[in-house]
Amino acid sequence: MPTLILVRHGRSTANTEGLLAGWTPGVALDERGAAQAAALPGRLAELPLAEIVTSPLQRCQETIRPLLEARPDLSPHTDERIGECHYGDWSGRKLAELKDEPLMEVVQAHPSAAAFPGGESMRAMQTRAAEAVREWNARVERDHGAGAVYLMCSHGDIIKSLVADALGLHLDLFQRISVEPCSITAIRYTRLRPFLVRLGDTGDFTSLAPREAPPGGEAEVGGGAGAP
Repeated sequence: MPTLILVRHGRSTANTEGLLAGWTPGVALDERGAAQAAALPGRLAELPLAEIVTSPLQRCQETIRPLLEARPDLSPHTDERIGECHYGDWSGRKLAELKDEPLMEVVQAHPSAAAFPGGESMRAMQTRAAEAVREWNARVERDHGAGAVYLMCSHGDIIKSLVADALGLHLDLFQRISVEPCSITAIRYTRLRPFLVRLGDTGDFTSLAPREAPPGGEAEVGGGAGAP
């Protein structure tokens, strides 16, 4: 079966403003995110990509634009199932104010029980994304062969949930996974089991350096803004 390259969108205006974007329209890449997207074709230059699939949201579309310009033979496919979690009434709100919501504790510690008001549950988010990957795996293998490589551009929580699915981790453990903006995660699928061969690779180790304020124990819902 194919190898899937998961790319999280580049840093967005919502990331830098500390907002939980969800499906809020008009969320674009910021200056750094645009630079991350511009570097993507070079980072992936050695990979013979068979297909490119993307979330319909603007920040993902902008992230893969330079890659598509570098590979005019590829036409992107849009799949809503790899779009961001539907955060419902939480969409567009500041993460700093959401941390005091009782539901946030559930999102952090027991996400399989978390459902966003006016939105979807985290279980539903993972299920739709995993179903999309399985269908695309079959399609890519049928059209391009079992050794094909294809790419999906998606969002932090979606990618974390797909990694958990590939590793056989319960969704309640997925908040232990971190993927920064424009990071590359690779999963090689086989008939019996997937293999996680890259996780959140940005090629930049700045985020591992000590910080003035060490990160706390909470996961950043939506994925976080990455290195300063």
